[in-house]
Amino acid sequence: MKENARNRERNIYGLLGLSDAVQALGEQAERGLADRFAAIDGTAAYNQAKVLLAMREHRVDEGCLTGTTGYGHDDKGRDTLEAVYASVFGTEAALVRGHLTCGTHALAVALSANLLPGDELYSPVGRPYDTLEEVIGIRDCACSLKEYGVTYRETGLLPDGGFDYEGIKNAIGDRTRLVTIQRSKGYRLRPSFSVDEIGGLIAFIRSIKPDVTVMVDNCYGEFTERIEPSEVGADMIVGSLIKNPGGGLAPTGGYIAGTKRCIERCHYRLSAPGVGQDVGASLELSRSLYQGFFLAPTVVAGALKGAILAAAVYEKLGFGVLPASAEERHDIIQCISLGSKEAMCAFCEGVQAAAPVDSYVTPVPSPIPGYADEVIMAAGAFVQGSSIELSADGPIRPPYAVYYQGGLTYAHARIGVLMSVQKLLDAGLISL
Repeated sequence: MKENARNRERNIYGLLGLSDAVQALGEQAERGLADRFAAIDGTAAYNQAKVLLAMREHRVDEGCLTGTTGYGHDDKGRDTLEAVYASVFGTEAALVRGHLTCGTHALAVALSANLLPGDELYSPVGRPYDTLEEVIGIRDCACSLKEYGVTYRETGLLPDGGFDYEGIKNAIGDRTRLVTIQRSKGYRLRPSFSVDEIGGLIAFIRSIKPDVTVMVDNCYGEFTERIEPSEVGADMIVGSLIKNPGGGLAPTGGYIAGTKRCIERCHYRLSAPGVGQDVGASLELSRSLYQGFFLAPTVVAGALKGAILAAAVYEKLGFGVLPASAEERHDIIQCISLGSKEAMCAFCEGVQAAAPVDSYVTPVPSPIPGYADEVIMAAGAFVQGSSIELSADGPIRPPYAVYYQGGLTYAHARIGVLMSVQKLLDAGLISL
C-alpha cells in the first residue's frame, strides 16, 4: 500500500515534468528542515494573533469591506484599514492605498514628502535598490530628488556585510535630513538585515544626530520576524501590497507606516497639500486588502520555507547561496549565484513552468524601466508582478545571480524549486 502511494506521488510529479532524480534531490534536501519549519510556523502563529488583535481592536465589520467612489469622503473601510496597519506595525499612523502603484512609488512618496530642497538623503547600507536610483537622481531622471535640490550620500557596507560605523559617523552632517535603510538585499550580494540589527544601527545614528528622520524600506521583510523596524526606532517603514502584507490577494497598492508627522506629509504628497488623507476612494479594493493582510503571516511562512528549501537544494548542487540554508531569515528572498546567463535563463524557465498562469511562456532577458541592465523575470501570477507569489528574477550581470521568492503555499514553492533544477538538468548545466 505504501509503495503504491509512493508510486502515485511520483507519477503526479512526473506529469509536471519532474524526473525521479530531481524528486529524490528535493526529498533529500527536505530532511533535517523540520525544526526550521516549526520555528517559522511559530512566528506565523504569533503574527496571526497580532493581526487578529488589531482587527478586533478597531472593530472591523462588514461595512469596512465595501468600497467608495469619487472623492472617497468618509471611507470607513479605508480609514479603519490604516488604523489596523498602524496597530500591527506599532506606529502612530499609516497610509495604505491602492493609489500607491508599487513599492518604488511608496518609497518615492515617503522620500519626497519628507525632504526639502537643500536637504541631504543618506544611506548607511550602500547603494539602494536599482529602481530608486532614478528616484534619487543617482541616474539622471526628470522629477528626481536631485532635480529638486536634494543631495545624496552613501556609505558602503564592510566586506563582511556589516555596518561601517566609523564611515557612518563621518558621513552624517548638518544637512543630513533623512536616513534610508534598505532591509532586504535587493539585487546586491549582501545580507538582509534583522530587525535587531536595524534597531542597533538606528540607535547609533541617533547618537550622532538625534533629530534625523529614519526610513526603512521594508519590502520583502514584513512578518518574517515577530517585530518590525518601526518598533525599534524607524520613523517610517514602507512596502508594497503585492509583496508580503497583501497576502497574495491585494491586486495593487502600497503602504507607509510611521509617525503622525511623517505620514501626514505623505498624505499631502500623495493627494494634495491641505487635502491629505480625507480623499482617495477605495473602489472595490477593501475586501481584498483586509483579507490579504489577515492571511499574510501564513503566506509569508510558506514563502520562507520555500526559500530555505531552495538554499538547501542549491547548496547540494554546489552553487553559492545567500543566505545559507541554516541561517536565520529576515526576508523572503533567496539569492543563488548561478555563474552564467544560460543558467539564469534555465532557472527562470523552470519557475515559469511551475506557474499557475502563463506556464507555457518562456522568460527572456529584456530592458525594464528603472533598471540599468537587462532583467529576466519569471512570474506567472494571479496579480501581475506579485512577488509574494512564486517568482524569480535578476539582472543579467556577473555573478549572474537569480533572486527566488514567494509562493502562496509551501507546496507550490517546493514545486518551483524542483522545476528550476529540472530545467538546469535538461539544459546540461548540472548533473545528478
